[in-house]
Amino acid sequence: MSAAEAAVPEGGSPVRGPVRPGGLLDVLGVASVVLDTDGRIVLWSPQAEELFGYSAREALGQYAARLMVHEQHLELVGRLFADVMRTGQSWAGGFPVRHKDGSTRLVEFRNMRLLDDRGDVYALGLAADQSTVRRLEQDVALSERMVMQSPIGYAVLDTRLRFVSVNPALEQINGVPAAEHMGRTLREVLPMLDSGPMETDARRVLDTGVPVIDNTLVGRTPADPDEDHTWAHSLYRLEDAMGNVLGVAVSVVDITEQHRASLEAEAARRRLAVVADASARIGTTLELDRTACELAEVAVPELADVAAVDLLDSVVEGRPSTLGPSEAAVIRALALSPQDDSDAVRAADSPGRIARYEPDRLVTECVRSGEAVLVRQVKDEDLPRIARSPRAAELLGRAGLHSYLAVPLIARGEVLGALDLKRTRNPEPFGEDDVLLARELAARAAMQIDNARWYQNARNTALTLQRSLLPSRPPVTTGLEVASRYQPAGATSEVGGDWFDVIPLEGGKTALVVGDVMGSGISAAATMGRLRTATTTLAALDLDPALLLEQLDKTTSALDHSIATCVYAVHDPHTKQCRIANAGHLPPARVRPGRPPELLDLPTGVPLGVGGVEFCTVTVDFEPGDELVFYTDGLVETRRHSLDERLDFLLSLLDAPARPLEETCDLLLWTLHHPDNHDDVALLIARAKHLPQ
Repeated sequence: MSAAEAAVPEGGSPVRGPVRPGGLLDVLGVASVVLDTDGRIVLWSPQAEELFGYSAREALGQYAARLMVHEQHLELVGRLFADVMRTGQSWAGGFPVRHKDGSTRLVEFRNMRLLDDRGDVYALGLAADQSTVRRLEQDVALSERMVMQSPIGYAVLDTRLRFVSVNPALEQINGVPAAEHMGRTLREVLPMLDSGPMETDARRVLDTGVPVIDNTLVGRTPADPDEDHTWAHSLYRLEDAMGNVLGVAVSVVDITEQHRASLEAEAARRRLAVVADASARIGTTLELDRTACELAEVAVPELADVAAVDLLDSVVEGRPSTLGPSEAAVIRALALSPQDDSDAVRAADSPGRIARYEPDRLVTECVRSGEAVLVRQVKDEDLPRIARSPRAAELLGRAGLHSYLAVPLIARGEVLGALDLKRTRNPEPFGEDDVLLARELAARAAMQIDNARWYQNARNTALTLQRSLLPSRPPVTTGLEVASRYQPAGATSEVGGDWFDVIPLEGGKTALVVGDVMGSGISAAATMGRLRTATTTLAALDLDPALLLEQLDKTTSALDHSIATCVYAVHDPHTKQCRIANAGHLPPARVRPGRPPELLDLPTGVPLGVGGVEFCTVTVDFEPGDELVFYTDGLVETRRHSLDERLDFLLSLLDAPARPLEETCDLLLWTLHHPDNHDDVALLIARAKHLPQ
């Protein structure tokens, strides 16, 4: 048999590493001495030379008793030797031995009879320094007590990862007696536990010698088969003093409570992070739909797999939201997240849809009571109360809906609607912590949604008033082709007081007006309506433009200190001229065929309502084919560019071959007016035509 074959245990794998002498005998320094029947030394090991001080040359052939035993002990030693040789009964114990240097050493002996193949009898003595033996015994006893009494579970696995030692703490952790561990693997002892990762760690530790510290393992053992526990385990390779690999030592600590506390702390941190995220993301605009979308997007996936934000339709319309016990809820869907094609999403109402939920539906119960509704574990019989229709219930069942939560959106004591949350992929059901988080999100978002709702209602009112006060389309006038546009500010801004007008006058003349009331909202729109009426009335008197602005300035001063800018022009097709006066407004642009567009050089004047300053009328040529472009500042002003840059850009857009005026209006609005602009725009373009013959 080769050395390699000898190193392979029966039925096992090769011993890892070279086979070398064990270190324990070297630490003990065990000496071997063999005596014949007369008590003469016939074998003497090197350790005996070190322990007793005599070389083999000095010891061999000598009577052992005379060489190493004090005279007072000779009789006792003789009896012990005779007993061993006669009966074969071994004895062990401590004995004082005389060293060559004359000192006395306490030596731990174990003596036994030997018999060779010829039937000759010998006595074998194994000896070690007693202090060394006692120290090792103490170390072993201490180690054993520490392991056996430790509250930490300890085990030793051999090189095949089979248990060879288990302490009581690990018995208790596993719920399996120590005897049932011996010779078995972890997988065999605890079949219900996913032990693969731990076994992988153990093999890596055997191969590399690099320890594994505080890896976690979650599962169940016979000690508590109904609850998951979490353990921290550490592994390190066991080697003897000579470096031979003995196996793997394992320590196991049950950290279930700490792990749960850590998970709870992490959940609390996550909730705070979600709330902080919500504070930053919800309410970035005063747009109702956008605010609802922000709430739904914050809730997914941190809180739910599908989130919907629904408002009572009566609330959106500005009516009371109270529901009676037998009343259905008419709900307008505002937002849905995520926007995918899953069954759970298709079961929900798409944004913008108005749906009727019967009195027995859970979302109806939520908005009626103003309380959260939680179905921790959704059963088949719960689906019809969650879904709006049988088809939607079927889709939710197919999507795997297993937990449902609806929390009311309440602002200023009024229930606005509900935040509807569903879990399909997240395996955990909604818990009380989730209810608290959902309520916090709903409370924060409800105020923003309510603000957006009232703002949108007020804006819609102002916009309706604004549009009602402007001409639906410019009238047909002599010698002019006219196009106009009114573009309200972005959805997050209030309506302003911009206006335009085209007023036919006697003699085929036409008054062209563009103005801008400073301020916004219903008040600005109302002031604009008054100024437009006043302008139309004064224009009928065929006043000089400067004189008309003076009268209009007096009217404006009487309107609660209102301020407005205005350009007033009168076109006379017979003289092919325009008389223009300006009250603090941006200058019109004139476009003439074959010439570059230009801004008319007009005295700026002061805004209407300032008072005490005269206005000036300027006459400019306005031939057939020429165009005048009147506009308010919302068309050209931005926060990122200077006014001169924007005016140059306007002129560059006008520097093109003649196109239909409607196309020019669209081009200017599309290019210059950004959808998020915080100011509205009035635009009026007039082109002179030849008079009919």
